[in-house]
Amino acid sequence: MAVLVALGAFLMTLAGGWSAHRVTDRRHLVLGLAGGLMLGVVGLELLPESLEAAGTEVHGVPVALLLFVAGFLLAHLVERLLAHRPQSLDSARAGGTPMAAHGAGERNGRTPEVGLTAAAAMVGHSAMDGVAIGAAFQVGGGMGAAVAVAVIAHDFADGFNTYTLTRVYGNARRRALTMLFADAAAPVAGAASTLFFTIPEPLLGGYLGLFGGALLYLAAAEILPEAHHEHPARTTLLCTVAGALFIWLVVGAAH
Repeated sequence: MAVLVALGAFLMTLAGGWSAHRVTDRRHLVLGLAGGLMLGVVGLELLPESLEAAGTEVHGVPVALLLFVAGFLLAHLVERLLAHRPQSLDSARAGGTPMAAHGAGERNGRTPEVGLTAAAAMVGHSAMDGVAIGAAFQVGGGMGAAVAVAVIAHDFADGFNTYTLTRVYGNARRRALTMLFADAAAPVAGAASTLFFTIPEPLLGGYLGLFGGALLYLAAAEILPEAHHEHPARTTLLCTVAGALFIWLVVGAAH
């Protein structure tokens, strides 16, 4: 049953990626919406679930929040390390002249590997979604159905974000589609894995906190600035707000 339900997540993820693919002429709106969806997923779903699942504290701070900060810093570190090398090469070719404009430096410093790393993290998150579906069905049919509704509903955003994250860093469309299909298949694989083992709840909570921090960094430091860089329009801002509100409605309906 869990695997069959996860097929719904597979289809919803593809639908989200297809939507991102079809609106290339409105790229700033896509990025604005993606940023809002990512913010909503982190603040309204990942953080509350991680705090509830992880439970324990270290030096007065919940483990989930510590890992949330660690995920944010890890994403920043990876992005800076991957961006440093291309910037150095560009400077050398220009006779040692450093990048001047902040916007241009950020844009030229981005490498396809950053997008692939971010998309791979989305695939890992989707696999954990499948694991959550399978684990919930082990508890009972009602619990499994509730978790499945939440996962399937937000997998549209996952597919949308996976395709967008891959493309915004300069990856070819073929790579973006490959990561999209991997993200769509991940919940099915995750649900199937629960037929063989279970993941302790504290470990699952810690993972959600770590992933939430990384996702927030990508939304706040990369996706949203890119959305407003060339098109600082009110419609872009409205798309961001709409994305966050959509996740709120999905989470509220699931609970």
